[in-house]
Amino acid sequence: MTDHEPSKPPRRDFFSRYSRWPANLELSLLLMVLVIGGGAWGFIKLAEEVREGETQNLDEALLLAMRNPADLHDPIGPKWLEELGRDFTALGGMGVLTALTLAVIGYLLLVKKHRTALLVAAAVGGGMILSLLLKYGFDRPRPDLVPHESYVYTTSFPSGHSMMAAITYLTLAALLARVENQRRVKLYFIALAALLTIAVGISRVYMGVHWPSDVLAGWTAGATWALACWQLGRWLQRRGKIEQAGSEPELK
Repeated sequence: MTDHEPSKPPRRDFFSRYSRWPANLELSLLLMVLVIGGGAWGFIKLAEEVREGETQNLDEALLLAMRNPADLHDPIGPKWLEELGRDFTALGGMGVLTALTLAVIGYLLLVKKHRTALLVAAAVGGGMILSLLLKYGFDRPRPDLVPHESYVYTTSFPSGHSMMAAITYLTLAALLARVENQRRVKLYFIALAALLTIAVGISRVYMGVHWPSDVLAGWTAGATWALACWQLGRWLQRRGKIEQAGSEPELK
């Protein structure tokens, strides 16, 4: 570039537009409270509509749309799609989610991030208890329009698989995002967690074990819980109560 050529302004890509978060802590906290409050309100509103039967027609239509009209025992699609549905529904099962959570907690303990490990255990364990309490409180029967393609032993509302998938995958994605500097990679973690959560929820309707409104309620409750735990982690981190993102343990 010669001395007479004007300098070009630095190019701004899509991700850099969102690289500046509100500098004011109070504003950030207020926005987070509004988002969490909105999620809680959405769950309560949906629960009221379910209790009043407002969602029943749509629930039945969507559930039947996933079955062969000539044989309700047969989910739509080829056999490999049925197997895929079982695989995805397993990703929201207690066995898989517990094993994944314990593996992450074990890693955090090995790198001496004990308080972060405790936060992960509290977030997932507390979410599991909340899911069971909600199921017990609403006591909604499972769908009886179509045969179940998966064994179930609890009530229907909200979907425990959907709720726990949202809690576990979003919480772990937020944890990974905390130790990553590149915004593209952060977004990748969050997007992957969201896609897994969505796949688990859809598979529950496909397997005939949940009404669509159960799944929507599970997503809403799970995402709200995960967001609240994430905000709690940020608050504790600022006060030095848990380890900083990317911090290395001291060598002894």
